[in-house]
Amino acid sequence: MSDGESKGERLNRELMELLQELRVVITGVQVLLAFLLTAPFQQRFAQLPGSLRNAFFAAIACATLATAFLLAPSAQHRLRWRSGDKERLLRFGNQSAIAGTLFLAASIVLAVYVVTNVLFTTDLALWTALGFVVVFGALWYVLPLVWRSSPEEKASEEEQQEPSNDGQPQDQESRGASSRR
Repeated sequence: MSDGESKGERLNRELMELLQELRVVITGVQVLLAFLLTAPFQQRFAQLPGSLRNAFFAAIACATLATAFLLAPSAQHRLRWRSGDKERLLRFGNQSAIAGTLFLAASIVLAVYVVTNVLFTTDLALWTALGFVVVFGALWYVLPLVWRSSPEEKASEEEQQEPSNDGQPQDQESRGASSRR
């Protein structure tokens, strides 16, 4: 590897980075799911029209799926411990994390739709939900994909590398807690 990191070291680092990212996200998903699961037991919930109860149930279903997808890489990591197949585990974990964030965004948008509809009007609720779809889509999916394929980004990354003590280029960005230099 050009940065002095072996394939095994890279896989270890990337897997630990993924699991750390999921550890941060899952806390928020668990809080959201807990809130959604308790809301139907409030007195006013029974007064919601059927369409809002359906949207609320969809929010619960999406939050549950987000939880399943976001916890799956950790469960897989535990079950496949020392199986020697970290690359497959990393690919699965990445795909699972992306699916989990899709369901998380859907759950948040649906919950915001229901709350906005109860507080204001259906039209405002629809516009608010659409606005959040755009925000989540742009920040979580479009921008990272645009940055990933940007030729300017690649040129900038090459300029940011500086030689290390051993003459090898060293990336300026953090390598995470699992990397030792």
